[in-house]
Amino acid sequence: MGRYIAKRVVLLIIIIFFVSVASFFLVHLLPGNPVDTILGPNATPANTLIVNHELGLDKPLWEQYFIWISHVFQGNLGQSYTTHQTTSNIIGQSFPIDVELIIGSQLLAFAVAFPMAMSASRRPNGLFDQVANSTTFGMLALPPFVIAPVLVLLFAVHWHVFPGPASYVPLTQNLWTNLHAILLPSIVLAMGSIVVYFRLLRNDLIATLQEDFITMARSKGLTDRRIMWRHALRPSSVSLLASAGVTIGSLIAGTFVVELLLQMPGLGYQLIFSVNQDDYTVVQGITLVVAVAIVLINFLFDFLFTVVDPRIARE
Repeated sequence: MGRYIAKRVVLLIIIIFFVSVASFFLVHLLPGNPVDTILGPNATPANTLIVNHELGLDKPLWEQYFIWISHVFQGNLGQSYTTHQTTSNIIGQSFPIDVELIIGSQLLAFAVAFPMAMSASRRPNGLFDQVANSTTFGMLALPPFVIAPVLVLLFAVHWHVFPGPASYVPLTQNLWTNLHAILLPSIVLAMGSIVVYFRLLRNDLIATLQEDFITMARSKGLTDRRIMWRHALRPSSVSLLASAGVTIGSLIAGTFVVELLLQMPGLGYQLIFSVNQDDYTVVQGITLVVAVAIVLINFLFDFLFTVVDPRIARE
């Protein structure tokens, strides 16, 4: 186990290094110039040279990268060119919104997918199984950018069940208002996860329930409920965990769409605003944090694989 984790940590460090390089250099491919944004109508060749020198933008890109990454290791992600806030402060204010959306959507997804998969796997091709498969197949065709406007129009604008766009309130300010505002986008993000989790868990449970050890458990007189929870669920969860790691990582990008549509000031909203303002420092910081978060999430789920199935570490 220790050797397996050590290998994964080394791989993690290598991946994060390449992620930092990509985050820095890809941002510099964006059109526009932050100096023009800073100077505005006062931009002249002389002023441009001065600001370029002050910001270090006149240095070679490789040198700019090493200066930037050395500051990152010190916890300094730079300062916004437009708002003059530190990038760390912007991320600190926005990141909790993304965390809320991801946690809320995944709790909803697991709460719906688990009982559906368990019920469907008990009687494959039965009435419930067929209805669940048809429903999830239809949900799979609806991406968040299609679902979100429709749900907002119905539940927020027409029926006033949920608050509309630009209604987010921080968790520390008002718990109930925060949960009320976060529920609708969480439902939007959860719909895709429900489909994936249900189908994977259903298929694995059907296969597991046909194994010899399940037959032995039934011969001992154990109830179906006990067999499902104590014997079938754990060996059927490896594929689910693999999918959850990928899904949660991709949800960070999915929250960007929802935040833009619902005007929630999360990382996605801030990233798009910064791109439009040619605010390279903030774009670099958010890109790096999101990329590292995705890598760490996948590393965490790799570790969980070894807990669910220790044979993975031995292999």
